[in-house]
Order: sequence, then C-alpha cells, then structure tokens
Amino acid sequence: MLFHSSLRRELSRSFGATLIVLVTVVMTMTLIRTLGQASRGNFNPSDVTQVMGYTVLAYMPTLLTMSLFIAVIATLSRIYRDSEMVIWFCSGKGLIALLAPLIRFAWPVLAVVAALALLVLPWTNQRIEDLKAQYEKRGDLERVEPGQFQESGNAARVFFVEKNASGQQSGSNVFIASTEHGKETVTSARSGRVEVLPHGQFLMLNNGQRLESVIGTTDLKVSEFEVYGAQISADASDAAVYVPVNTLPTTALINDLTATSLGELSWRLGLLFAAVNFIIIGLAVSSVNPRVNKSVNLVFALFTFVIYYNLLNLGQSWIASGKLTFTAHMLSLHGGVFTLATLWIFKRHNNWHWRDLISRGPDTKRVVD
Repeated sequence: MLFHSSLRRELSRSFGATLIVLVTVVMTMTLIRTLGQASRGNFNPSDVTQVMGYTVLAYMPTLLTMSLFIAVIATLSRIYRDSEMVIWFCSGKGLIALLAPLIRFAWPVLAVVAALALLVLPWTNQRIEDLKAQYEKRGDLERVEPGQFQESGNAARVFFVEKNASGQQSGSNVFIASTEHGKETVTSARSGRVEVLPHGQFLMLNNGQRLESVIGTTDLKVSEFEVYGAQISADASDAAVYVPVNTLPTTALINDLTATSLGELSWRLGLLFAAVNFIIIGLAVSSVNPRVNKSVNLVFALFTFVIYYNLLNLGQSWIASGKLTFTAHMLSLHGGVFTLATLWIFKRHNNWHWRDLISRGPDTKRVVD
C-alpha cells in the first residue's frame, strides 16, 4: 500500500537521523568518561579507543530502542499535524491497522536489539573487564615512570626512580616506601636492576639505606647495605578469580538461576520487551493537537523512556537482592505496560471516553422509564 510505504520511508529517515545524533552524543560522553578513568589508572591510556568502542556497543540496544521510539512518535505526530491521519481514518482504517506497517518496519531493529542484548552485551562487558584486569595485573616495575612517584598494584608500595635505562631494567636513585605486615619501611639506593627469580621479579638495589619502624611504636631500625633484593611482583596464578555477572553468557545465566543471575537476565530480556512496548506506546500517545507545541510529544516520550529504564534497573536490583521474583517483575512491568498501552490504543481506536460510559447508564434508564 502506498500509505504504508511512505510511512516506512519516513520512519527510516527519522530513525537514522535520531540514531546518528544519539550515537554521537554517547560517544562524546563515553570518551570523556573513559579518559577520566584512564587518568585514574583504571585503563591503559593506549586502550582508550577500544574501551570507548566496547562501551558504545554495550549501549547500542538502548540507543536503538530510543531511536525507534522517537521515530515512531515524530512520524505519527507529523501525520496527525498535517491532517493525513484524517484521510487514513476516512478510508475506513482505524488506529490498530497502523500496527502492521510499524511492526514491518521495526522487526529488523528488534532482531538487532535481541542479538545485542543476549549475545553481544556480555561479550563487550567481558572485553572491558579483560582490558581493565590486564592493566591492573601489570608488574610494579611497569608502573614506574622516571621522575614520578608511582603506587604499586596493591597500594602497599610507592616507587620513585630518578632515571632508568632502556627497557626499564635498571635505574639510578631508587626510592621505595612500603607498608606491609605492620611495618613501615623506607629504602633508598644509588642504583637498582631487575632480576627474574623463581619466586617472581626482584629489584636488586646497590649501595643504599633502609629505615624500618613498627606501626604504633617509636622504634626505628637503620641499616645500610651494598646489595638488597626487594620483591616487586609474585606469581598470582593461585589468586581467586572474580567473574562479574554481566560478563556471563545468557545460557550460563539460564543454567545458574541464582538471584544475581536472574537479575541480570531480567535486564537483558527487558531490553527486548521494552523495545516492543515502546512501539505500542508510541502509537498510543502520538495524537497531536495542532494548537499545542509539537515538542510536547517528544518531551513526554523522553520522560516515559527514562521512567521505564529506571524501573528496569530497579527491578534488576530488587531481583538480585531477593526483594522481588523474576516472574513477578517481568509480568508487572512489561506485562503491565503492554496491557495499559494496548487498552489505550483500543480506547482511541473505538473513541471510548469515560464521560460517555458514565452518562450512558442514566440515559438508558430514562429511556426505559
């Protein structure tokens, strides 16, 4: 049908323009936040581009849903404002008949949202965690920059090297301050070099002094040395590995069925259900009064989107903490929104009004009398 094809073309233009704007804004905000995290030592500065790309990819289900919602609102509002909807109604078609072209346009977007939420989202989260862990697990010597005080990975030591040779395997005027096992130690040396021993990497210091004191006492032990070895990294293969729940594949969440896994599963499935519900909500609320500012519907759409996604986050935290069951959350939020939006469409399709329902009873009684 000509009307359907023109509707889909306009939806495509509006969806594409909205998506480009949203992705640009999110990329800018993500870049600023990632640079801030890199400056605090959470990521390697050389990995900023990768982290930003993975983060934007993780936001894509939300961006696609929001772009689809805004496209539906903007397109249908324009049709109402230009009185094209009057022609549609006069041809014998109702509001429900518009669902077919909307679904025909939106199903590829919904398929991409489902693939991103269920498959790509845990992969992007895992890649970000891998980059973060790889940077945090680097050796203490790799953290040292000539002329700068640098903290070790466990925050127990502070290193300073005035000048280092190529490859960072040796340096001059080395300073180490550490707090370990209830003792504070300050070690300084004229030079130092790195040696790899069976128990890990050691910094071998030459011609220096060591000050050692017990925390809480005034005792001070001073010693001088010609050669002293300080361990700067150890074999951490036996360390416990923590796996964030947002990095687990969807199949693992289904097989686990713990409260935390169900909370994450509700978020991923909720991204898809929310995208479907926003199509119905957009059709229900797209009526426009020509006397009202045309941006009113977009403002309402923005508030609706924010509230819906806040309820998604709230439901995820409640499920993870055991305050709400998975089934109750999915039925109450997504099922409730679907029911209300569908009733709203039927109300407008049949031109129902509460005043007509209230006044119909007395009028009928009066006719019978």
